[in-house]
This record gives sequence, C-alpha cells and structure tokens, in this order.
Amino acid sequence: MSGILAGKRVLVTGVLTESSIAFHTARLAQEQGAELLLTAYPRPSLTERVAQALPRPVKVVPLDVSDEQQLAGLSDTVKAELGGLDGVVHSIGFAPQDALGGNFLSTPFSSVATAMHVSAFSLKSLTTACLPLLGERGGAVVGLTFDARFAWPQYDWMGPAKAALEATSRYLARQLGEYGIRCNLVAAGPVGSIAAKSIPGFPELAKVWDERAPLSWELTDPEPAGRGVVALLSDWFPKTTGEIVHVDGGLHAIGA
Repeated sequence: MSGILAGKRVLVTGVLTESSIAFHTARLAQEQGAELLLTAYPRPSLTERVAQALPRPVKVVPLDVSDEQQLAGLSDTVKAELGGLDGVVHSIGFAPQDALGGNFLSTPFSSVATAMHVSAFSLKSLTTACLPLLGERGGAVVGLTFDARFAWPQYDWMGPAKAALEATSRYLARQLGEYGIRCNLVAAGPVGSIAAKSIPGFPELAKVWDERAPLSWELTDPEPAGRGVVALLSDWFPKTTGEIVHVDGGLHAIGA
C-alpha cells in the first residue's frame, strides 16, 4: 500500500468517538499505509465499536497510562501485535471536574496531580514504555495540545497540565534524539469531541475561533488536526523535533 506512512507501525491512544482527533488520525494513518494498534481506557468495548468505522480492522488493547504494571507490559503487547513500532500518538488528557470551569483558585492538589499525571507525565511514561521498540530504528512520537501560552476561560488546571505536556515533549526531544526518535506536538483548535464538551463553558471558549481565526475553523471537523499528526509521524519531517505545530486556523498568530 502506498502513502506517506507505508510500512509504518503506529500505536494510537485516545480513540473514543468518531468526532475525536485520535479517530481521524487513525483513519488517515490507515489511508496512508500504516498498520495500527489502538489502546483504550476505561472501556475497550467502546473503542472497539468506534474502530469498526475505520477503513481496515484494527486490534484494540486496554491501557491505563497511570498503571505502571500495564505500561511495563506494553512493549511486549505491541511486539506481539505489530512486530515492531515506528510511531506513537498521544491523545490523552483528563482533569477532574473540580479542576475546570472557573475553579482554579479552589482546586485541591489531589485533582491537580491527577490532571498532571494523566495529561502530561503520561507522555513520558507512554514513550518510555515504547522505547524498546522505537529505539530499534527510530521513529516519531506525536501528542496533542491546546496552546498553553495563554490562560483560557474555563480551562483552569488543564492549562498548566498542557504547559507541562509541552515542556515534557521538549525534554523528550532532547533525551531521545540519540535514538533517532522525534517528539512533537500538534496544537489543535477546539473540536466538539466528548472530551471538549466535558469542559464547562466550552462554547464560550470555542467562540474565540469564530471571531479571530484568520482561516475559518469548523468545530465539527477534526481532520485538519489529524492530518498534522500524520504528517509529523511520516518521514517528511526527518529533522523536526521538540516542535509544536499549530493547526488552529491561524489564531495563535493573532494578537487582537
């Protein structure tokens, strides 16, 4: 099969619904020739059902990125299913409800710690769990962020968690270059996924794009962000690492 990911073996996390960036990344990756393995949490059956809409059948394995035991066995699982690994997609983020929606000053550290662990530290833990395979011939790790340079309304502690994710990606790029592994992020504009809709006040946040993005932005179209992820997984960015590619209609460049 031809395509920019022909012959690539890619692990994709975060496929929960057809409206997610992760799903469209998986679809595009298959269309571009990749062989996939999906991970799922907390309900593998949900991901298995959604995966039926992909162009080709794909195996789904359970993975809780905060579970050290599951992470320890991930490399063996991937090896058994794919035979090796060329790319990892990190599409994982979570914060308890009391860490969102205007509760920034009152959020307890336990909730902040959960947001940081699942949304930021998991990039490191997922990458190192896959390192035995990625290190064989190099590869690419691509994560998804929401521009953490700014304080967004209602986003609260997910903002610092994304800032930590972005810093973690840069440090991974620094540490893993010697293995030929690139680590980059796509900063996507808002998409009307289940994860986004769980943020109180999401419509207020999304309205910013209607008013200020130079290129029209569709909340219902995750494909542009998926294309960015697939491009970074490919060999078309062989010397790009530690980068954040904005796929947000250009809003990041606009001051007022």
